[in-house]
Formats: sequence, C-alpha cells, structure tokens
Amino acid sequence: MKPERPPGMWGIYKAGGITPAVASIFNRGSAQQMAFIRSVMKEQRKRPLFEIQLETLQAVVFDLETTGFSPYNGDEIISVGAVAIEGQEVGRQETYYSTVNPKRRIPEEVVALTGLTDEEVSAAPDLLKVLHDFMEFIGSRVLIVHGSGHDKNFLSAALWKTSRTQLNHRILDTMMVDRLLYPKRQNRSLDVLLDMYGVHIDKRHHALDDSVATAEVWSKQLVELLDGDITTLGDLYTKLSVFS
Repeated sequence: MKPERPPGMWGIYKAGGITPAVASIFNRGSAQQMAFIRSVMKEQRKRPLFEIQLETLQAVVFDLETTGFSPYNGDEIISVGAVAIEGQEVGRQETYYSTVNPKRRIPEEVVALTGLTDEEVSAAPDLLKVLHDFMEFIGSRVLIVHGSGHDKNFLSAALWKTSRTQLNHRILDTMMVDRLLYPKRQNRSLDVLLDMYGVHIDKRHHALDDSVATAEVWSKQLVELLDGDITTLGDLYTKLSVFS
C-alpha cells in the first residue's frame, strides 16, 4: 500500500496551517489576486479627490454581513454587496454581490438575521477571491456605507489578512452625514433614515439590498447637502471633520 502523499502548501493553507499571504506564493492565481488588490490600494493613495463635485461624484455604496462584531477575534465576512451611484443616480444595473466562505460556523442568531446558512456559504468563494472581485468592481471610486466603523474594520482586516495591504479608499458614512444635517436626532439607524426618506427595501440584513437602500438614502442626503452649499468632496470632509 503506497504511503499517503503529504499535502502541498496550498492544501496546508486550506487546512488552516499557514496564512493566505504565504500560501499565495505557491499558488499563481492567488498571487495574482493579491497583486491586483495591492495595486488598487497603491493607486488610490495618489488620487486628489477634494475638488470632486458631489453632484457628479462616482461612488460605490457597500454593505457587509458578518458572523459577529470582532474581525480581530475570529469573526468573518459572510457576504458582500455593493451598488454604483453617480451623483443622485443609483445604478441598480451595476451591482456586486457574493457570499463568502468564512471557514467557520455561522452563529444561529446571524442565520436568523441574514438568512445565510452554513450549507450556503460552504459552497461560496473564499475571502481572497471575493476581495479581488469586489476591488475590481470598486476601482478608484469613493466608498459610501452606513455606520462605517463595523464595515471598515472588517474590510481593513480582510485586506490585511489576505494581501498585507490597507484600505486606502475615501469613505463617506451616511450616519455621519445625517449627524451633519440633523445634529439633534438621537437615533441614526438605517431603519430610521429609510423611514424618514420613504425608501423601500425588500430585505433588511441582505448585503445587496442594504447597499441599494443606503444608496437611496445618500441620494436624498445629497440634495440637502447641495442645498446647504456643500458642493465638493472637500467641503463635505471639512464639515464632517468636526465629528472626528
């Protein structure tokens, strides 16, 4: 009986024995995905954005669903959704969505919230593949998200874990924009803003549906910003800087 052949480097990575960054050295496709992600981040640092007019701003609104709240303590991304927007026009035909194999079980409360099951995500692409495709979809566009802390932390952790690079895209947070527009409001949840602006959503806690709904909120906020003579990305960041 022939002895069992030991697994290669990529097999060891899949079993959790080495990091994606090391494994990628031995897998050409993975190395190419890493190189692409790093090149996108490098180019992003070069772009002067502050004179961009908000009324023609090209952006991507995105949302992540995750297994929990701590990307540095074992929680993982389980789905990514995004939609393009230019000025006030939400590009419902230009979207991105993928589930992600987190290589761990999804807590029951997250299954109940998102509808994503272990069976569904076990057949999904791995994190590096999804990040590559997501960054290809984003390109050099500004990112918009509601409640940026959670999604930014997970995306930053994922980029570092897979590609040893940092997120360099400019981010706008619709929650912070609401703070600028309505400083006395106590509850700035996405549900509150959807209700205030009369935005319909098919399914909450679905990464793509939440992205489209957030894009509609941004579209409404943009009208109010322009009415308030906040016309460039630089103007907006200057106004928002008082909250940092």
